[in-house]
Amino acid sequence: MKHSTTRQTRRGRGPARRIGRSLAFVLPVVLVLSGTLAVTRVNWSGDPSDSVLAASEATSPQASSARAPHEVLRDRLLTELQEEDPGVALTHLQQAVNERPSLADHCATIARALGRAAVKVYGPTRAQSYARPVCDTAFASGVLAAHG
Repeated sequence: MKHSTTRQTRRGRGPARRIGRSLAFVLPVVLVLSGTLAVTRVNWSGDPSDSVLAASEATSPQASSARAPHEVLRDRLLTELQEEDPGVALTHLQQAVNERPSLADHCATIARALGRAAVKVYGPTRAQSYARPVCDTAFASGVLAAHG
């Protein structure tokens, strides 16, 4: 004989269900962000001479051998910032760090220097408009330090 009473089910309860729901929400966001970052690291031109470091080393071989690579990169990016705009310099900074991970230790310092220089050239409001998450928020903190 069947019982007509309804059994209580575990639907909607338990940590496994909560974890599953959290993952269902968070996982697509993580995948989209990681895919976006992966796309920005690809050299889409197909020309190996488009490399940021190749360009920086080709500018002055004597100067780059006497100075640290991060100093050469910083100086070249500061020149780019003045000749073009901070967005170009930040893109090249990210490419350089991606191509040569040893520069990652100096990324925040270089980005802050770019932020301070951008304030001098463009003013604080316009300089802040170029901020992006290169080396965390170092560019934005450089803008803030130069402005404040």
